[in-house]
This record gives sequence, C-alpha cells and structure tokens, in this order.
Amino acid sequence: MKLLSLTALCLAAFATLASAETKVGDLMLTDPFTRATLPNAPVAGGFLTIVNMGETDDTLVAATSDIAGTTEIHTMEMDGDVMRMRELEDGLPVPAGEAVELKPGGFHLMFMQLNAPLVEGETVSVTLTFESAGEVTLDLPVGAINARGHGGMSGGGHGTMDTDKPKVSE
Repeated sequence: MKLLSLTALCLAAFATLASAETKVGDLMLTDPFTRATLPNAPVAGGFLTIVNMGETDDTLVAATSDIAGTTEIHTMEMDGDVMRMRELEDGLPVPAGEAVELKPGGFHLMFMQLNAPLVEGETVSVTLTFESAGEVTLDLPVGAINARGHGGMSGGGHGTMDTDKPKVSE
C-alpha cells in the first residue's frame, strides 16, 4: 500500500512539473503563474519564462484571455525616481538562444478590466501569439496575492547554478 501511495505521489508531482512547461515552435514556456486579486481589483499580472531554443529571434506580439476585457504586454521602467508601466506596442523580443523572464516589476502580461477576482488555487487560461512560433494557449496557476514565483511560492524553488541554460533577458 505504501508503494502504491508513493507511486501515486510521484506521478502527481511529475504531472505538475510537466504542466509547467509548454513548447511552441522553438520556444519553451516555463513557470507560468499569476496572483490572486482582491474582490474589486480591475487588473492583474501574468508571468512566465520564455526560452528561445532556436537560431532565430522571435517576438511575443499579442496575448488574450477570457478573464479580462483587454490583455497587453507590459514593461516596468524607471523614469527619474518614478517606476512607470507601459505597453510594449511592438511586442516583446525573444532573442535566439536566450530566455526572457516575465516577472513582477519587469516584463509581464497585463490583464485589464477583470471579469472576476482571481482566486488562489485556480488557473486562468491565456493565449500568446508569437511572430514566428505562432499561437499557444497555456494555463497560469493562481498563486497567493503576494506570490513572486510560479506555483505561488516566493522563490519558485529553482536553483541558479545551471550554466547550460540560455542567458536570461530582463
């Protein structure tokens, strides 16, 4: 019985890890997440890492989701002493052989005019459109309201010593 329980636990863990990666063309999309919102919040952010394993650049040109009236690709930048958010109207470049991280305080998906609050433990679906790789739909797990990494964990539990991974652009 213990062996059966251990096997089931391992299979569940593998399924969770496998669902955290999605491939489209030469791109690997990993660690997607969003954060829970307060009841009347009009906006939320979406986060993930996009790894371009190909030899040509690509660009994230659009994002859509049924949870919001509008979904845009944004960045956060310092303007003097003020942090400003703005839409990337020409999309988000994903250089060949590199990874681009969409994270709180940096590049991110911006869900505006939310239809309902985002609830921790649920998932939201988002469709991303890339210039070369095309369209892909993936689920973003909804983490805690203050989540900083995928799965709602503050650090994501991922090591940083793997030197074989592509360079990360932020």
